[in-house]
Amino acid sequence: MAVLLYLPLLWTTFLSFTEYNGLGDPEWVGIDNYIEMFEDPAFVGSLLNTLLWVIGTLLIPVGVGLMIALLTWNLPGGVWLRLPFLIPYAVSGIGVGVIWSFILSANGALDQALEAVGIVDPPRWLLDAPLNTIVMILAASWQGVGVNALLFTIGLQSIPKEPLEAARVDGATGLRLFGSILWPMLRPLTAVVVGLSIVASLKTFDIVLSMTRGGPGRASETLALTMYRETFVNSDYGLGSAIAVFLSVVTLVASVLYLRQQLSQKHEM
Repeated sequence: MAVLLYLPLLWTTFLSFTEYNGLGDPEWVGIDNYIEMFEDPAFVGSLLNTLLWVIGTLLIPVGVGLMIALLTWNLPGGVWLRLPFLIPYAVSGIGVGVIWSFILSANGALDQALEAVGIVDPPRWLLDAPLNTIVMILAASWQGVGVNALLFTIGLQSIPKEPLEAARVDGATGLRLFGSILWPMLRPLTAVVVGLSIVASLKTFDIVLSMTRGGPGRASETLALTMYRETFVNSDYGLGSAIAVFLSVVTLVASVLYLRQQLSQKHEM
């Protein structure tokens, strides 16, 4: 733990207060990197894109995953209906990016399909912001819906039959059954699913790198990609480390606040 986690964390934190290009000795500059970071419009744009990723990956993969789990929960052969949604989860993020780049690129599979039905001037899916970020969120959702559906299905299967049967005897069905019985009993699992989604969306990197490389220009960059660009492309290890520290702090604060909220709700119940 010390070698693989704590020492790199301390070294990155130290570098964030220095000017360092990977050669020679780091030069101490104090908080200059953090000031430069927040004064950079591209960084502010990547911060807003990351926030959009958080919102999108909460609404779509979690919401659709829950819906699929509910619709296939008690159906005969429901596992086979969930399987097509689960298969994309086995594909790497880079693989997902390559597949959807083929579909969404100019004159790609989607454009050709639209042209076949008479739409000759389709949107530039990967070239216009924020449309490119939105379609990348949809691509990531295609990958993440299945595992969320699986997790919610496990949660549904763990619910005792007695309260469900009692609710049905009282006439609870559909949305009433969901709101009164299923949703309260799924809340602990939902907390886990949402927490994992928040952390994963804050670290979004591979799909954006493979689909747009943060372009056009830097319009679709996320914080993780901005950190990568500054560190390994521009060889500005100080600024890249400052972005890494900022991203780590944001992830930690978001996780702590979310867990505290869930724990307080649990105590109230």
